Amino acid sequence: MVATVKVFKKTSPNGKVTVYLGKRDFVDHLDHVDPIEGVVVVDDDYLKDRKVFGQVITTFRYGREQDEVMGLKFSKELILVQEQVAPSHNKKITMSPLQERLVKKLGKNAYAFTFQLPTSAPPSVVLQEGIGPQGAPIGVEYDLRTFVGENAEDKGHKRSTVSMAIRKVQYAPLGRSTKQPSTIVSKGFTFSSGKITLETTLDKELYYHGEPVNVNVSINNGSKKSVKRITVAIMQNVEITVINGQYSKHVAQLETREGCPIVPGSSLSKVFTLTPIAANNKDKRGIALDGHLKDDDVNLASSTVVADNKTSEATGFVVSYSVRVKLSLGALAGELVADVPLKLMHPAPGTSDKYGKGKPGFEKEEKNRYSQMYAKDDDDENIVFEDFARLRMAERT
Repeated sequence: MVATVKVFKKTSPNGKVTVYLGKRDFVDHLDHVDPIEGVVVVDDDYLKDRKVFGQVITTFRYGREQDEVMGLKFSKELILVQEQVAPSHNKKITMSPLQERLVKKLGKNAYAFTFQLPTSAPPSVVLQEGIGPQGAPIGVEYDLRTFVGENAEDKGHKRSTVSMAIRKVQYAPLGRSTKQPSTIVSKGFTFSSGKITLETTLDKELYYHGEPVNVNVSINNGSKKSVKRITVAIMQNVEITVINGQYSKHVAQLETREGCPIVPGSSLSKVFTLTPIAANNKDKRGIALDGHLKDDDVNLASSTVVADNKTSEATGFVVSYSVRVKLSLGALAGELVADVPLKLMHPAPGTSDKYGKGKPGFEKEEKNRYSQMYAKDDDDENIVFEDFARLRMAERT
């Protein structure tokens, strides 16, 4: 059986420098991040006494590009890694099986490189733009940039620079918890006796993208007021640590009067089902999406996970989700609101769970891709090169 390994490649405008990568998504395992392993091919006659340098750059954009006037900037750019890749300084570099095959296939002008992202670097996230002119997307983006120069301080020229968009992603931990998040809230009234009690329970704590969320709602009306309407929503909460700002958007919502009014002395128990997906939120500005590279990669941003739940140490755009149940009690009685947190993530490659990007079999495909990338040398294994494309987002070189 012939195994096929897809390798992404991109060539500089002058055709002298080509970069090869086995993947574009690099997984944050909390205690370490997958290494960025690639190969660069450069024409020796073009280099002469110059060198090829590689950088991993992250861009934090927290404001619209079109609003930058009079020298005001709403973005910060950080170089996380910078090394000379050709000629290689590190003669003892440990190459992955894929790098070994690429170097063997591409010849003496091929140089392997390995970059390691810090665990403190935030996951890739972009905010959905609204209708109208669109500039650089707001969020956190990563670029692998290679350029030719005399030294690492040279900026290089656009014609000999290769810039490839990559992502730092997080997957759900193996083995989902059996914990069922729940909360109970109640409301009393100043001029009448009794109170209304609302209990909200989820069937689990962690959901995968495309998976329906079942919300069990129990209402006990021991007051003299009536419940006129029930609203159930899944909220996406975004914290922008750079400017210490935060906001919330609903990504799934339903409103019902079924079983209403819930009159004094009565109760209601009902399960509501909602499915938060990006396809139902295309027109909402500010919705956080994962740092998608192509249109078919679009999905809601995954919940941000940090080691030992130290959320205060998270940087960039911190995304969380919660279920919000709201009871409308009338103009004078006000509302009763309950919030229950949940996590929304992708299953780890290789797991048997059927949800991922809302498509069954996603994890099997990912598992195959990951295993192929690091498979041992095999004479029956073919390498397929795919030109690196970045759609929707304008490249910065």
